[in-house]
Amino acid sequence: MVLVAAAALVDADGRVLLARRPEGRPMAGLWEFPGGKIGTGETPEAALVRELREELAIDVTESCLAPLTFASHAYEDFHLLMTLFACRVWTGTPRPLEGQEITWARPNRMAGLAMPPADAPLVALIRDLL
Repeated sequence: MVLVAAAALVDADGRVLLARRPEGRPMAGLWEFPGGKIGTGETPEAALVRELREELAIDVTESCLAPLTFASHAYEDFHLLMTLFACRVWTGTPRPLEGQEITWARPNRMAGLAMPPADAPLVALIRDLL
């Protein structure tokens, strides 16, 4: 079981930030919600605050993370459980620090993007809630 925390970062125009997995990594080229693995003894919120700082150079406080939903997906080699939080408040301008590409996407256009199997089912929920 791999535990992951991810964020739907929503800007003032209602767009959601997505990151494209860089070449050389599993599922390279697919768009995903930013975030990462939850470390031993780490809460999902603390992991997400850390991951967003490491991946996008932004600072988020745990109180600005609103639990949105989760995804449970069985990949060939592991089972992924991903918690997804919505976040509308952060400090700094998101910029890719780990070789990934980033884009701001309108929720009604996200369904057309290639995403990992665990992320794709969350798009309809985000579209309906945002």
